[in-house]
Amino acid sequence: MLLDCISQVTETKEKFRGLPLGSRAVQIADGTTNTYFLTTFGRAKRETVCSCEVAMEPNLSQALHLLNGQTTHGRVEQGGVVGKLLADKKTPEQVIDDLYVRCVGRKPTETEISTLRGYLPQDQAEQKKVLDDVFWALLNSEEFMFNH
Repeated sequence: MLLDCISQVTETKEKFRGLPLGSRAVQIADGTTNTYFLTTFGRAKRETVCSCEVAMEPNLSQALHLLNGQTTHGRVEQGGVVGKLLADKKTPEQVIDDLYVRCVGRKPTETEISTLRGYLPQDQAEQKKVLDDVFWALLNSEEFMFNH
């Protein structure tokens, strides 16, 4: 589910063996189909009907993959969501609102928006980098990971 949610909010598509581009991880019927993400997050091999095949405990590999791996950072860049929003002439505050609604299903609190405003530079090219970082941070937030 987490991989599907990341793909959806970043507007990127995943390719799984035997399925067309854009298929969702929940559509995989073959238990031998794996990606680094699925392996790291405990994909069941589906050798039995027992749910005990799934590793449910969080681990360091999962945290490092989300923080440093291509699943979050690479998809923020690949999907270009922030760039599209800025191209639509949205202000940085509107982009932040959109990212919050997209990732956690709510608008940012006044405290969150005022804190983030303090990080926004005047230079528009630099604003995109900061807004991409906000997107990445939201994808790595507990609120995103545990609400999806």
